[in-house]
Amino acid sequence: MKILVGLSGGVDSAVAAAILKQQGHEVIGATMSIWGKDEYHNFEGHHNACFGPDEIINIEEAKKIAKKLDIPYYTVDCRSNYEKTVVENFRKEYLSGRTPNPCVWCNQNIKFGVFPSAAKKQGIIFDKFATGHYAQISEINGETCLKRGVDTKKDQTYFLYRLSKEQISNLILPLGGYLKEEIRKMAKEFDLGIANKPDSQDFYGGDYNELIGAPIKEGNIVDLDGKILGKHNGIWNFTVGQRRGIKISSTEPLYVISLNEKDNEVVVGTRDKTFNRSLIARNLNFQVNPKSFTGKSLTAKIRSAQLPKEATFRFIDENSIEIIFKEPQTSIAIGQSAVLYDGDFMLGGGIIEEVK
Repeated sequence: MKILVGLSGGVDSAVAAAILKQQGHEVIGATMSIWGKDEYHNFEGHHNACFGPDEIINIEEAKKIAKKLDIPYYTVDCRSNYEKTVVENFRKEYLSGRTPNPCVWCNQNIKFGVFPSAAKKQGIIFDKFATGHYAQISEINGETCLKRGVDTKKDQTYFLYRLSKEQISNLILPLGGYLKEEIRKMAKEFDLGIANKPDSQDFYGGDYNELIGAPIKEGNIVDLDGKILGKHNGIWNFTVGQRRGIKISSTEPLYVISLNEKDNEVVVGTRDKTFNRSLIARNLNFQVNPKSFTGKSLTAKIRSAQLPKEATFRFIDENSIEIIFKEPQTSIAIGQSAVLYDGDFMLGGGIIEEVK
């Protein structure tokens, strides 16, 4: 097959391309350009972030990888779509006192949407699209879905839960059956020159205020009873569960419990107040029919770095579910995603809108 591989300049996508070429496929490399060089020329975001001025370095790395593999290479301009879809959503969510996950939106709309589509419009002909994500394509109840990667520490199904069935049907994930250390070893064997390159650590490597671009908006830091404990310069400087940087003296450590956009308040409390048993998620996306899993003992993730926790779920209406955890979970953040699993099979999920 002709396979377009999204090359980021990093180890994972490079090895994915090398594996596919070794298997005998006709491989094409391409990098999506997302950094708005003109809009952000004074910004300092860097250090192995997905979005930042390091993009030019990553593109040069990707070119070198393509040359080593002897495959054609292209860059695909996705800057305008990325700005409208990912960056504007990021700003809007933070200014509303929510905690967005830009990687989820990027994967659904840009990396697995605009990018391959724009590549075809650019004249690049291919049958399938491949990336270096740690996830597997599998089947449950006769339906194609994503399954956790063998390397559970690197598993990225959480970030891919919003992919459509069509996107999955056109996708190849060569790394799902490997451990990260195996991939680095393969990078050395393929002589790609990047075996020890650090992984990208975040969406943006600089100060989020650079992207948010909002003026100072002073408000109160209050406890759960509404007592004013201090001042803040903008609720977007805080996230639910945050402990450092609150700058309020207390006999016990204080954590951000919630962000109140209406009253411009940061609500804080002790650690025991950060726990909740259930959440409401909306804006749902399931890769399998969810009805057959309602009420079944499953697991769920409320952030990418955690292991799935035991939970069940029920439909409130066609667009909303309640996820109920067996044990209370700490720091459930509105705006983040809740993703459901049946064993290693990823079913789908939605955006957290309420915490109960």
